[in-house]
Amino acid sequence: MQDILQQLEAKRAKARLGGGEKRIAAQHGKGKLTARERLEILLDEGTFEEWDMFVEHRCADFGMASQKIPGDGVVTGYGTINGRLVFVFSQDFTVFGGSLSEAHAEKICKVMDMALRVGAPVIGLNDSGGARIQEGVASLGGYAEVFQRNVTASGVVPQISLVMGPCAGGAVYSPAMTDFIFMVKDSSYMFVTGPEVVKTVTHEEVTSEDLGGAITHTTKSGVADLAFENDVEALLMMRRFFNYLPANNREKAPLRDSGDPIHREDFSLDTLVPDNPNKPYDMKELIVKIVDDGDFFELQPDYAKNIVIGFARMAGQVVGIVANQPLVLAGCLDIKSSIKAARFVRFCDAFSIPVLTFVDVPGFMPGTAQEYGGIIKHGAKLLYAYAECTVPKITVITRKAYGGAYDVMASKHLRGDVNFAWPNAEIAVMGAKGAVEIIFREEKSDPGKLAAREAEYKAKFANPFVAGARGYVDDVIMPHGTRRRICRALELLRDKKIEEPWRKHGNIPL
Repeated sequence: MQDILQQLEAKRAKARLGGGEKRIAAQHGKGKLTARERLEILLDEGTFEEWDMFVEHRCADFGMASQKIPGDGVVTGYGTINGRLVFVFSQDFTVFGGSLSEAHAEKICKVMDMALRVGAPVIGLNDSGGARIQEGVASLGGYAEVFQRNVTASGVVPQISLVMGPCAGGAVYSPAMTDFIFMVKDSSYMFVTGPEVVKTVTHEEVTSEDLGGAITHTTKSGVADLAFENDVEALLMMRRFFNYLPANNREKAPLRDSGDPIHREDFSLDTLVPDNPNKPYDMKELIVKIVDDGDFFELQPDYAKNIVIGFARMAGQVVGIVANQPLVLAGCLDIKSSIKAARFVRFCDAFSIPVLTFVDVPGFMPGTAQEYGGIIKHGAKLLYAYAECTVPKITVITRKAYGGAYDVMASKHLRGDVNFAWPNAEIAVMGAKGAVEIIFREEKSDPGKLAAREAEYKAKFANPFVAGARGYVDDVIMPHGTRRRICRALELLRDKKIEEPWRKHGNIPL
């Protein structure tokens, strides 16, 4: 018995050491934590239960038979974050560069299977050189097994990827299918083909950072949601972010009473929107002033800035917020913003998180670049997401709601539950100037007549009352009372139910 215990402890010690002191020092030298150090920060102290510590690869080719390290380059198991259950896997770059073998993949699949069985989120900490080349197709098969589980778990339990090192080739598709991707600046990157292959095929010279670094993916491609300065910040922010997520699609996100009064009013909102309809203002100011404790967790803040998305709480209840941003492109919807918002709305709908929409949109972005890029299909993604969404939907039109963009932004016609407008809201097919130039094109030569027609159009349509008269707006509210009205609407919609016709699934315009 004593011999077995000694062997057990020796194997545990070897597994904990990963690739050895030299490789751990190299990992630290790059400003990166080891796989186990990351889990210590991510999870509540003393809660991590490790699985498959003794698993080893089964490859005998290319001298691999003599190179076996317990754990095989990934640490898996479960623990808690702020007392809530979560399954985790953390790839260990010190062991074979974190490369994925058949056994490595099996470990990841095991925790994902159990997460589905018990209904708990999965967080993956990615730090891998890619497929274990020595294993050939067995390694590729391992990736496909992980991909299948990503798809099966989608919309059932939240999946989050924290890319903390290299993630290249086929490896990128697992994070791509998770709900959120966070990255670390200067130490993580994602790309399908690396700089050398790019240079060979397209003759472009590019660095790993420029090709697939954290800044690239949070500003240009939109692949990642947030970029952090270092491992510690990323892990601590992940703990904070986790508080907004439900355990699975059958449970609601955790309710946390902040003590921020539901009836709190902010009279500065009455002057937030400028009198000049062409003058911008910051929609984030409105969001921060009405949510609990001014705490707004924004996602993709540096990508498609003309729309704002993120999580907050209202009366302790988690809400997903989508808002046009007048400061950027006048708040127009374009290809990138439509995709950004559509994916977020679909996440909220999958996990029973109410969607709160703030509207100030002059329309869809015009131009050949948008049309050739497929704005029709991409804009329809947002339309489809809102129309399909069955969670409570509350909409506040703060200023402009023009044209098809009015319809798309959670209008009453797309089963918006409670739709408010501020007194200076303009709900119309288009702005007064453009409308008059079309309706009264024969009077273009008379500026005086045209000005009078414009004033007439403004008086008739540049207000929320026409929409209100048809019931498209439930009430015209004062800006300072926005928080109270939203909180009461959320209470009203707490037990909302919609019966849908049976279907296997819809066909979203991808």
